[in-house]
Amino acid sequence: MEDNGQKIAAEVSISANEDKTMSANLKYLSLGILVFQTTSLVLTMRYSRTLKEEGPRYLSSTAVVVAELLKIMACILLVYKDSKCSLRALNRILHDEILNKPMETLKLAIPSGIYTLQNNLLYVALSNLDAATYQVTYQLKILTTALFSVSMLSKKLGVYQWLSLVILMTGVAFVQWPSDSQELNSKELSAGSQFVGLMAVLTACFSSGFAGVYFEKILKETKQSVWIRNIQLGFFGSIFGLMGVYVYDGELVSKNGFFQGYNRLTWIVVVLQALGGLVIAAVIKYADNILKGFATSLSIILSTLISYFWLQDFVPTSVFFLGAILVITATFLYGYDPKPAGNPTKA
Repeated sequence: MEDNGQKIAAEVSISANEDKTMSANLKYLSLGILVFQTTSLVLTMRYSRTLKEEGPRYLSSTAVVVAELLKIMACILLVYKDSKCSLRALNRILHDEILNKPMETLKLAIPSGIYTLQNNLLYVALSNLDAATYQVTYQLKILTTALFSVSMLSKKLGVYQWLSLVILMTGVAFVQWPSDSQELNSKELSAGSQFVGLMAVLTACFSSGFAGVYFEKILKETKQSVWIRNIQLGFFGSIFGLMGVYVYDGELVSKNGFFQGYNRLTWIVVVLQALGGLVIAAVIKYADNILKGFATSLSIILSTLISYFWLQDFVPTSVFFLGAILVITATFLYGYDPKPAGNPTKA
């Protein structure tokens, strides 16, 4: 009997160790995926918007629409997988959760429209800012998300979080501080306007903060899956996106076609943008705040190095490095959750 008990205990211990190892592996895998997604999207988008080629450049408004359609297709496949690969079950879920709940579906129109605006603004920003400056400045979305969380969700921020927001604003201010080398670099290498790029990033930060908190509020109020919600977002996003194509690029589309200027790089950008949010949603349960801080920090560092050595559209200064360090510190500090000291047990 004792031998059997020891064997069972040993098997339980081995199983627990295997679970811990698998959990650790998933954490590192999610870290790698987050870093790859955030860094590759920014760099490929920047490269695609500054690459000089013959013929017309691809329209960012059409790229946003295609990304939304790809996101819908990916989410439908995920719902199909969750439905045990049954077309009948998939059809029933889509009918019950979307068509039979029109008011619930309409709630997604607001964040969807804002996300569509945000996605278009990111193309504008990366057409006018180098990847490193964009990456650091875009972390202001932490500030806007926090402020909207306090006002819309009645969340309470701790001392460390308020301190991190002050550090964050200071860091971004340093990154945007003008210097002689930056002015020379922008004149030589950037065809766009730094001011337009900065305004696009700031507007994207506010839209990201509001839409993210609004979406979180909707998710908490209902029990629909994230994939269903993303199908609803993608549906409205593609409609709003097509409206944007018609208003801003209608003449160019009628002249040169919807897919004008598309090449392999363009499709990589579109796929990364479409699957990026889904990848983050899928790995977020394995990635805690500290891990997300690591991913953001590594992404900023990689973007800086690749912008300098490969894209050659960025010359880092000591002020930029100081600002980047402050932003990275703020990212970690915002996710820091101090554990309260345990009360001594009374005898």
